[in-house]
Amino acid sequence: MDLPCQDWVCHVEQKWAELRSEETERFSLLTDIDAIFNYGLSLICPEDLNILSRISEKFSVKKSPETASEFRQQGNLSFKVKDYPAAVLHYSKGVCHADKNTDELSLCYANRSAALFYQGLYQACLEDIRRSLEAGYPSHLQDKLQTRQTACQNQLRKAEKPNIPHTDHQLSPCQKTVNSTGHLSDGVSVYFSSDKGRHMLVMENKPAGEVVLEDEAYCSVLIPANIFNTGTNKAVETFGTEDRHCHHCLSQSLSFVPCPKCSYARYCGESCQKDAWDQWHQWECPVGADLLAIGVLGHLALRVVLKAGQTEVQMGIKNTKDHVTTYKNDSPVQLSLGGDCGKSLDHTDCFHGSSYMGIYSLLPHVAQHSPASRFLMAITMAVIYGKLQGGPPPNKWMSFKDEGVKASWQPEMSMLGATALRHMMQLRCNAQAITAVRVKEESGMAVQSSSEIRIATAIFPVLSLLNHSCSPNTSISFTTGFQPDPHNQLGCSEGHFDHPKGSRSGVTVTVRASKDLTAGQEILHCYGPHRSRMEVKERQRLLLEQYFFQCVCQACQRDLSEGSPNAKEHTAPGMKCVKCGKPLQSHTDGYTCSWSSCGHQISSADVQNRLQGFQLLLDEAVHLMEQDRLNEALHILQSAFSQANSILTETHPFQGELADALARLYASTGEWSLAASHLKRSLVAIQAQFGEDSIELGRQLFKLAQLHFNGDGVASLSVIPRARRLLSLHCSPRCEELQELSEMEHCLQGLL
Repeated sequence: MDLPCQDWVCHVEQKWAELRSEETERFSLLTDIDAIFNYGLSLICPEDLNILSRISEKFSVKKSPETASEFRQQGNLSFKVKDYPAAVLHYSKGVCHADKNTDELSLCYANRSAALFYQGLYQACLEDIRRSLEAGYPSHLQDKLQTRQTACQNQLRKAEKPNIPHTDHQLSPCQKTVNSTGHLSDGVSVYFSSDKGRHMLVMENKPAGEVVLEDEAYCSVLIPANIFNTGTNKAVETFGTEDRHCHHCLSQSLSFVPCPKCSYARYCGESCQKDAWDQWHQWECPVGADLLAIGVLGHLALRVVLKAGQTEVQMGIKNTKDHVTTYKNDSPVQLSLGGDCGKSLDHTDCFHGSSYMGIYSLLPHVAQHSPASRFLMAITMAVIYGKLQGGPPPNKWMSFKDEGVKASWQPEMSMLGATALRHMMQLRCNAQAITAVRVKEESGMAVQSSSEIRIATAIFPVLSLLNHSCSPNTSISFTTGFQPDPHNQLGCSEGHFDHPKGSRSGVTVTVRASKDLTAGQEILHCYGPHRSRMEVKERQRLLLEQYFFQCVCQACQRDLSEGSPNAKEHTAPGMKCVKCGKPLQSHTDGYTCSWSSCGHQISSADVQNRLQGFQLLLDEAVHLMEQDRLNEALHILQSAFSQANSILTETHPFQGELADALARLYASTGEWSLAASHLKRSLVAIQAQFGEDSIELGRQLFKLAQLHFNGDGVASLSVIPRARRLLSLHCSPRCEELQELSEMEHCLQGLL
């Protein structure tokens, strides 16, 4: 939930409607962020704070021993049927709801240690045994913990012997620390021009797959999935991103350590817990429910300013006010890190690398936000600022003159709220979705479906400088977690270690060339609306609405030219005539057969209704597959296949989805040859939609390699090289798919 919840939006809209016309006009004319914040601050009253408190009750983050006990009991039920992953997730939720140093907390830790043991996660099991004992696990039950502890130690000693791997791999691969420049690769430079602003060019040829940029998130905030259930005081069985990822470094984990004060925040270990508490969570924690109510962007804006502190913010304000705009040359100028920043009032012609100034200098686009939108953000930040004043001021926001004196909020500290408002405005155009591939948990499925999901929102100081294209020449991938030794790229540990001093967030983005780049070419990134997923008019509408620019990238120009009034009727991708099978041509009112002797017509509404009907059949079949009702699912899929073939060509996206579902079904029954034939059909549709060098095609080829490996293993050897090439264009060499391809290849070559 990026934006504030609807109840809060409605309250602020009512407040806006009640302003007198002269007040509305006065606010609408304000363009200085400090003035906007102070105006909002002048309008709030205690009732606004109370209303937010009432709204946030549904997002309660209070500890609850009763809820902890319910989650532990649900974990016990999962444990009894040997569903250990679900048991661990339930026990973890119990850990988060239990109060510190209580029997309930110790029992949740102890039970979780058992589930971890049966998954072969021995180091994590030992850590939970320690935590259980520290929380006061009953002495009369400690014998079984000691027995489990000894068994873990024995297993770990066996794993230390040569050629005997142990399976404690619950965390994602560690990352290296990114330096202060954001690590531009050799031959990549930052430029400024009046029409493009800051942007990046390659100064030498770069082959597809080469890394051109790495950047570390300044801050990130997890996207909550189950916030509407947190206030019910009932244990719910669904698990969202907040249940699977560390709330500091975003790494996946099973054995979380909770915040000792609230039930929401949880961490992959004590080190992340301490880092988050020191940097921001001790001030976020008392208003945690309010932050869930105001949405991820407001939360992230506050977190950025809490982390930066008063000194960094004052430096940003001072540097901005000290500079006068003198830049007049239209030719692109190369920028150097920390170079002369005297050409632009707002530092938008300077390169600050990964420093906080790199965040502060991003454009807030004040004038482009509607007055009502500015009012919503100003009131929201003013109320959160008021809520924060219920506790002591953050350490980084205490004036040096106040040292030794009881901390108190000073009037000049309102810059905390004003700067958070600046960042909230910036995030409208500069927030970056952090994504991960989530495999759908379908029991019995030999080939599982996967999808890319958003797990968090972050802000990257250097990545934010890339301009948009609807058909970009780069792809991005994310790495989460910390590395104990920034000079050691091999020794990624699954344990919980001290973080290197240079680390900030534990979240790194890697930008790779997805196409061959020639010297002088601009590096372009897709902000979301991509040509392969969205029509040009919809892309342009969304980009103008969210990012305040009219896209003129080559993909848009080409699509607009093809769809112009002067353009001839063009072939409708993936559509064919139901009478003669020839391609259909699209026009304003619908579709016409391209064969003049036929001339059959079909309306857009009819086509839409048919597609919706096909989708309903597919959804029903997938639901039946999840329930192991495979014969019923097969009957529906075959019916959908027959109907779709009458109007859709093999390149239509739905044909790809249908073929993928059939492949998964046949694989689950061991019919590998049939499964592979359907998966090959899906490749045609995916390549037509996303391109021959796309990550989507690479992942589908990976699934085909898995199918061949399970069936006719040798056939995998013809698929693996192409799958590896495509995945290498978009993914880290450490990604699970590439690792598994190498293992399959090694195994098969050993059999030849």
